[in-house]
Amino acid sequence: MNIIHIIPGSGGSFYCGNCLRDSKLFQALRQEGHNALKIPMYLPLFSHDANQNEIPVFYGAISIYLKQKYALFRHAPEWLDNWLNSRPMLRFAARMANSTRATGLEDMTISMLLGEHGRQKDELEKMVHWLQTHVKPDVVHISNALLLGLAHKIRETLKVPVVCSLQDEDVWVEPMHPEMAEKVWQLMQEKARDVDMFIPVSHYYTSFMKEKLQLPEHKLATLHLGVDPDDYHYINAAEKPRNIGYLSRLCHENGLDVLVDAFILLKKMDGHEDVKLLLTGGFTADDKRFIKEQKQKLDAAGLLQSVEFIHDFEDEARNQFFDRVQLLSVPVHNGEAFGIYLTEAMAAGIPVVQPALGAFPEIIEKSGGGVSFPHNTPEELATALAKLLKDKVQISLLSTNARKSMEEQFNIHNLAKELNGIYEKVINEFRLQS
Repeated sequence: MNIIHIIPGSGGSFYCGNCLRDSKLFQALRQEGHNALKIPMYLPLFSHDANQNEIPVFYGAISIYLKQKYALFRHAPEWLDNWLNSRPMLRFAARMANSTRATGLEDMTISMLLGEHGRQKDELEKMVHWLQTHVKPDVVHISNALLLGLAHKIRETLKVPVVCSLQDEDVWVEPMHPEMAEKVWQLMQEKARDVDMFIPVSHYYTSFMKEKLQLPEHKLATLHLGVDPDDYHYINAAEKPRNIGYLSRLCHENGLDVLVDAFILLKKMDGHEDVKLLLTGGFTADDKRFIKEQKQKLDAAGLLQSVEFIHDFEDEARNQFFDRVQLLSVPVHNGEAFGIYLTEAMAAGIPVVQPALGAFPEIIEKSGGGVSFPHNTPEELATALAKLLKDKVQISLLSTNARKSMEEQFNIHNLAKELNGIYEKVINEFRLQS
């Protein structure tokens, strides 16, 4: 089967859960014998990606931003577009950009959803022409509903079905002004008609997006996120030093402040003198002030020496991080549709400690590889961590459960087979309708 995955990139500046989700499925599909191809948008997917030099980056982040904001750039010569979309420029943009939040990008979000009627219509033409010229896909899989503006043109021109993953679109849309957020949700609801199947990453998010986009039941197929257990070193967590880990973008939205405050409270409790905090996941320029504030809090508490900020979080560096971590917590303020850092940590045998928000309880219950706490406050997180840190027997059991669940329920190869079944169903139905 020929499969196209269209994936927005992060440029490797921070831990991008959606990029990892798509890339892991892509690799598993290839291992199943399918001819899968990654098409990056905005920025390269990772700082080191064997695929990134073979395929152009469409909708280059710098170029489309300038064209959206300034009419002058909408008629820029091709050489200027090529320079702005060059990989050195895009890597620079990945380090500097604050494009991980919607503030200031509401108009562009709407324009992207308008597809061939938006200001990025020329970019859409380039992408579809390249796909027409270079590949003959059986199905095209887009990464999230914010890209629904691509679906109609792709579906009508390439004469193939379009599948769309659903994960954390609300994180982008909800911070907008209510009037703009409503407009975006309405546009996504309209553009959803151009998609043959939606694949939310948890049952929690299936229910949420079914209501938000008014999706019919037959267009929804829940598929949890998975990993290849063989990619991770398994060490029973009870055998490790008592280090608490955090793996995600170092930002307020992902709850780093909650974890830092909880760590300060934990260190005030007797019996935690040896406990350290290891933080990794990268950041954007937008996060620097926030990170500085967290370091100031730790310094004021006399704990800066007990915390390690780890710069490298890709590939083998992530395994080295997992080798040193006994427990992992990413207390995202509003929860998440899933959180692939959970499956990555559990594949390494690390129990997770998460607030009872979003899909976290669903994942913890299914895996048996962690604990949840009711309210996402530093006090409750500190209490949950303290209780677990003193119970090696419980840590050992959770560690065993975590690894086993990744080998079975959350194994990426099993999930890729499920995804392949979804593709086959969608392709057959599309051909019957054509």
